[in-house]
Amino acid sequence: MVIEEALLIKADIRLIWETFTDLTAWPGWNTVAAHASSDSGRLEQGQTFTFTLRMFAVPIRLELTVDEVVPCERVVWSGSLFFISSDHAFLFQQAANGVLVTSRETFRGLPMLLSSPAFPKNKVRDLTVTMLADLKKAAETKNGR
Repeated sequence: MVIEEALLIKADIRLIWETFTDLTAWPGWNTVAAHASSDSGRLEQGQTFTFTLRMFAVPIRLELTVDEVVPCERVVWSGSLFFISSDHAFLFQQAANGVLVTSRETFRGLPMLLSSPAFPKNKVRDLTVTMLADLKKAAETKNGR
């Protein structure tokens, strides 16, 4: 299963990139993920990072591996939990009137095959949309828009 959403952000791509990859800044803008941390405080290729997903009444702590970082272009991380593995790519593409930020998350595992109620696809999509909107608000505010 794949969940993909995109949003146009009217800000400088370097500012969006800096906001997104600085885990120490996540508490100030990211309402989806709490307690984000890594050894460096940034999303850097080859390292692990953790955050608490505010998905249900009970928060879910995730430990993820940053698989790829191409500055101002893409970040890809992966992880697994509850017999579900996922790869999550964030793509940053310069457009005429801003930057198109795309979130593409691919899920695999037995719960996906069984259409498990333990995996609420609509809730995950809502979290993705919220995180992109949070990033947009933070970057556009910093950019003076």
